[in-house]
Amino acid sequence: MKKIILLIMLCISTIGTSQEKMISKSGTVTFEASVPSFEEVKATNNSVTFVLNPVTGEIASLAIMRGFQFKIALMEEHFNENFIESDQYPKAIFKGKIDAFDVNSLTANPKDFIIKGKLELHGIPKDITITAKISKTSLVIKMSSNFSVNASDFNIAIPAVVKNKLANKVNVQMATNFKY
Repeated sequence: MKKIILLIMLCISTIGTSQEKMISKSGTVTFEASVPSFEEVKATNNSVTFVLNPVTGEIASLAIMRGFQFKIALMEEHFNENFIESDQYPKAIFKGKIDAFDVNSLTANPKDFIIKGKLELHGIPKDITITAKISKTSLVIKMSSNFSVNASDFNIAIPAVVKNKLANKVNVQMATNFKY
């Protein structure tokens, strides 16, 4: 009898502490590495997966590198073959935690939150800290952020022939909605 009660209590405590994660498979990440007076170097991926644990504030995202679309097909080809090497490094992964995150304190007015985590790009993990705007309605938690990373931090070499046409500092915008 004691074993049955212990088993029931264990099951109840496991259920009580389970954390439901929120998933978005239609997040957007846009990056731009343009320099003035030259052609725009900008791409968008509209199929980025984001996972949020609303209890702990843990967040993760996954972007398939071949999912980035450029205006110019040749630029996309160079991005995948020469810079990112998408066959060898097919994805970018971010795992982190939102500081002082409390889903119950969110409102329709966006609040700034600090997110600290590790971005893995081109096979190189790097600790990053970003600021994100997060808001909540009755149906959705919205999250967006603008931040920069350096291509050189991820061993992405910019050939001398195009060095003056591409910025090492890459501006990144991300946005996603987590539906209840």
